Amino acid sequence: MLNIPVTDTNNTLNTSNNFVLTSQPPNNQTPMMPTPNQNSPDNQIPVAEYFLLNYKQKLGSGAFGQIYYGTLDTSLPNISHINGGNPTEVAIKLEPFGAKHPQLFYESKIYMTLENGIGIPKLYWCGTQGNYNILVIDLLGPSLEDLFNFCERKFTLKTSILIVDQMIARIEFVHSKNFIHRDIKPDNFLIGRKNKKNTIYVIDFGLAKRYKDPRTNMHIPYRDGKSLTGTARFASINTHLGIEQSRRDDLESIAYVLMYFLRGGLPWQGVKAKVLNEKYNKINEIKIQTSIESLCEGFPKEIQTFMHYIRDLRFDDKPDYNYLRKILRDIADQYNIEFDHNYDWTQKTKNYSFNKDKM
Repeated sequence: MLNIPVTDTNNTLNTSNNFVLTSQPPNNQTPMMPTPNQNSPDNQIPVAEYFLLNYKQKLGSGAFGQIYYGTLDTSLPNISHINGGNPTEVAIKLEPFGAKHPQLFYESKIYMTLENGIGIPKLYWCGTQGNYNILVIDLLGPSLEDLFNFCERKFTLKTSILIVDQMIARIEFVHSKNFIHRDIKPDNFLIGRKNKKNTIYVIDFGLAKRYKDPRTNMHIPYRDGKSLTGTARFASINTHLGIEQSRRDDLESIAYVLMYFLRGGLPWQGVKAKVLNEKYNKINEIKIQTSIESLCEGFPKEIQTFMHYIRDLRFDDKPDYNYLRKILRDIADQYNIEFDHNYDWTQKTKNYSFNKDKM
């Protein structure tokens, strides 16, 4: 296992790793990219001890910071402990040091907790360099949202079933490690690359939360009055109502993703409001008013069973993930769907290259 140097800015996980801060720039200093040195290849900056960041290949950005394409610096000696020293492509996530709500170090601890899970990106390094916190993980392919757009914003029943079957498996694994994700959406599920192209990965654990103490096996207590955490479009009704999230809420979000793919959208999309809270309230009103039967109209009735089961879960219930996947398998049998990894985008992408890979 790679010994990953990271800074302990949040004691929530209390892992056994030693966390050491590598540098502490003043908080009033403007964040700057690490700078190239005279030995750096064109457009590349040495970062994270072993990697080269290509500052002209930005993969994405968000409230957290920016993501860049990077590679293992194979010119360095003694790198055999990183992927055998073989050429390795990575995604390098930068977060300004002193960010108001830092996430990278917390997220890195969760990646370590989930280490070696199927569909979990490998964490290579996390630390501070210059004025940035840096996280280095596997480079992945496009997100499900990218592929949804690529397929003209409609997936077939087969592709939707195959996707959600894998999504449930990923979230079951996350839950087995005592965490809930709390931001389930198509943007946070990406396909792998090369020989892993049929595996769907889950990413972005910045909002994840421990729901159960692994030492005592005690579930977190029921609370209300919470603010909405996650993405309103896919958030559960209970999340909108301010109830503490648990495993059931991740699954309700997956159910909304399923209908989003099948329908090409959800009834509460496009809501207009002057302020954000008003928009959230309007979205929740529509979710409550939209019956499961009307949401699933025109699709196999088993999907209604799928959604009713999830909606009926109590706060601290352990979901029957196998039952949910059996419902999907029953639909597959009914419609002669094979789990052959032949997705809607499979044929289309044979003669098409995405212009970016994402973390």
